[in-house]
Amino acid sequence: MQVKAITPRGYCKGVVRAIEMAKKARDEKKPIVILGMIVHNQYIVDALKEMGIETIDHPGKTRLELLDEIEEGTVIITAHGASDQVFEKARRKGLHVIDASCLDVIKTHNVIKTRLREGFEVLYFGKAGHPEAEGAVSIDTERVHLITSKEDLDGMDADRSYVITNQTTMSLYDVQELCEYAEGLLPRVLVEKETCTATKIRQEAIKNMDEDVDIVFIVGDPHSNNTQKLAAIAREKREVHMIESLDDLDVELLRGKRKAAVSSGASTPTYLTNQVIAFLEQFEEDDPATCQKPATDLTKILD
Repeated sequence: MQVKAITPRGYCKGVVRAIEMAKKARDEKKPIVILGMIVHNQYIVDALKEMGIETIDHPGKTRLELLDEIEEGTVIITAHGASDQVFEKARRKGLHVIDASCLDVIKTHNVIKTRLREGFEVLYFGKAGHPEAEGAVSIDTERVHLITSKEDLDGMDADRSYVITNQTTMSLYDVQELCEYAEGLLPRVLVEKETCTATKIRQEAIKNMDEDVDIVFIVGDPHSNNTQKLAAIAREKREVHMIESLDDLDVELLRGKRKAAVSSGASTPTYLTNQVIAFLEQFEEDDPATCQKPATDLTKILD
């Protein structure tokens, strides 16, 4: 089968930084607990657990609430960042804090704080319930407004001054559409887009993929917002399937297909993406031997 590997693939710089900080934390005060998924990929969470680094994460619970379950040792703040209240609470509890926040997320937080001091309110384009959005909105819950749709903008006071920023993993096309709507609705709006470079490059590449691609596989965890956005963009023109690894690839989907494209989220291990690409490249519909999938090696996830 012909395969188009949509580049780039592998971890973004924020994920690399977070993983390296977690690995180095093995020598810190025990127990070592990550406050939520360090990045949105279960394979990475499992690989870190093998190294003795636990993850605490419960759907619906905020980072502040998760801290109630940690009484001693080291706590790692995930790449998604956290509010100042989370850091303050962790230190009050006597925990050793390691901040693995993505530098792009920290930059967004700084933009928000600066603009609030200047008298702006903030329209934050993001996903409800996402830890990155939670951290950003928590900076000032009265003046930072989570915007998930155009309807959220309809209720804003047109007499106030706003700055727009966004979750770093949002679709750049969705952000642009919301920006245009906000600018047409509100007379005093300043735009400071914060989509990270790795997300932007991946989205543009998938948007401009070859016309003769029959089927697209997006490799990544379903919790990953940037992975979901890649799939959404690809679905505009192609048959798309999200898979966490080669284990999830249904060979029957390949019947009658000539060319496949493969992309991956910024928190997807390169090893998992390469494994999917290698399998597709050797696949021949009439050769049963090429349908056999090799096992996933957890020890290679953090490479």
